[in-house]
Amino acid sequence: MANHKATKKDVRQSTKRNERNRYYGKTTRNAIRDLKVITDKAAAGAELPSVISMIDKLAKRNVIHKNKAANLKSKLTKKVNALA
Repeated sequence: MANHKATKKDVRQSTKRNERNRYYGKTTRNAIRDLKVITDKAAAGAELPSVISMIDKLAKRNVIHKNKAANLKSKLTKKVNALA
């Protein structure tokens, strides 16, 4: 690493962003896991919009790719709709 003020600042910023992105990613993965466990259609349907919102925010922040977000939302919606 170069000994320039701007480089040191960039390292601090990227570290902070990395921690933030890891937190949001992990929180979203936990929400997805919890949604998959739900067997009641009404409860899953109530929880689905908040999980989809979390996925959209990850895609907007470029933590995940927009196509991955679309695939996740599609699979979750199919799973919730398939519940009896």
